[in-house]
Amino acid sequence: MEIFVMFFEALYDLSNAMAPYILFGLLFAGVLHELVPESLIKNHLGNNSTLAVIKATLFGIPLPVCSCGVIPLAAGMKKSGASNGATLSFLISTPITGADSILATYGMFGWVFTLYRVLTSMFISIVAGILSNIYSEKEGEEVVQESSSCCSGDSCCSATQKESFSLKKVFIYAFETLLKDIASPLLFGLVLGALITTLIPQNLSDILLEYSWLSYIIAIIIAVPMYVCATASLPIAAGLILAGVSPGAAFVFLSAGPATNTVTIGVVKKMLGIRTLYIYLGSIILGSILFGLGLDYILADVSAKNLVHIEEEASLFSIASSMLLWAFVVYYSTKGVLNRYLTKESV
Repeated sequence: MEIFVMFFEALYDLSNAMAPYILFGLLFAGVLHELVPESLIKNHLGNNSTLAVIKATLFGIPLPVCSCGVIPLAAGMKKSGASNGATLSFLISTPITGADSILATYGMFGWVFTLYRVLTSMFISIVAGILSNIYSEKEGEEVVQESSSCCSGDSCCSATQKESFSLKKVFIYAFETLLKDIASPLLFGLVLGALITTLIPQNLSDILLEYSWLSYIIAIIIAVPMYVCATASLPIAAGLILAGVSPGAAFVFLSAGPATNTVTIGVVKKMLGIRTLYIYLGSIILGSILFGLGLDYILADVSAKNLVHIEEEASLFSIASSMLLWAFVVYYSTKGVLNRYLTKESV
């Protein structure tokens, strides 16, 4: 019985810490979605240059698009003439960050960790893009697909032309389209984060702290094939840190997890070629580990558990935000399960 109490306390604390920032980030993502037309993104990335790679990276950082949802955008860019490097840098930088994830990272880990996450994702993306332009095949088979295998809605995949700014469309995109797409992975991330905090035995935490390289390897093995969006990965990383894993190892999961998954790996190989795939995986894995080591060095004198910003007494605003977020998450998650069940029954 005690372990259930500990689990729900951990879940309650994680939810209260993240919910206000997630909700505000979703709203900001909706504004971005209304203001930034996708045609603008495609038109600036059409040449085989370092500048195009840097532009693709900068374009991708604030966009609230998941690692599978970025595929049709990247495919459209490639079809419009974007270089392999620009396409790859966009594929990496976009899912690692995003307006909602940046704000949620700040709420959970503070500004130093957040700035480090954004800057390192930029570096990894730019290096991968430049290497791809230099070493990869000039031609890859174009892939244009809906990414329905991992995006439940069309928020990630829409290619509609922006019309006049609409506040109504901002809220619809933020709290219906986008939140619906991340509801299930966010629910999974919150529950898994609480479970990690509750169930990992202290002796395992001690082993991982003593042999940090082991936690790095575990993080990479889990992160690379797994589909997890940038925001939903945060409670998992928080759970790892609270359970005794180093911030650097948690950073590896935050960096490699959203940027890769089995679907995107297959698409990169087909769309950009095998050499670009090697560059893609190598840049993310090596970059995540190196910057994870760097973060552990920077935070050597900081208690890992103090890095996670969870207040002992949550404010009424945090609790209300958490309740609102959970209402949305439970509604969309159960609705998705019900829809899949009804579809299967009709077949």
